[in-house]
Amino acid sequence: MTPNSAHVRIAALFAAFAVILGAFGAHALNGVLVANGTLEVWKTASQYHLIHALALLVLGLVGGTEKLVTWSWRCLGLGTVIFSGSLYVLALTNIKQLGAITPIGGLLMIVGWLLVAARRWR
Repeated sequence: MTPNSAHVRIAALFAAFAVILGAFGAHALNGVLVANGTLEVWKTASQYHLIHALALLVLGLVGGTEKLVTWSWRCLGLGTVIFSGSLYVLALTNIKQLGAITPIGGLLMIVGWLLVAARRWR
């Protein structure tokens, strides 16, 4: 399989933003997050963000254009945006209703991982 350059570039950006947002939360936003009681929410968002950015990078490097790999990449990518994104916004705004969106991202990430497993069983 040949690397998918677009996927690798996007995954690298995902990883860069995970590091930026993690550092931003630990330093510039620390006071807001502590005041909101949402520092752990931010940490969870940035942890899942970085882990899945690395997964996207690996899939981009080994993936090629096979359907299962493409769909696993899409599910992991969109799941990360929804899961971590909703947690980032929840942590900043303390709007608890945003927590209802987070499981949709988690479900997409689970589907993405199951598609990775399905590809290995073929």
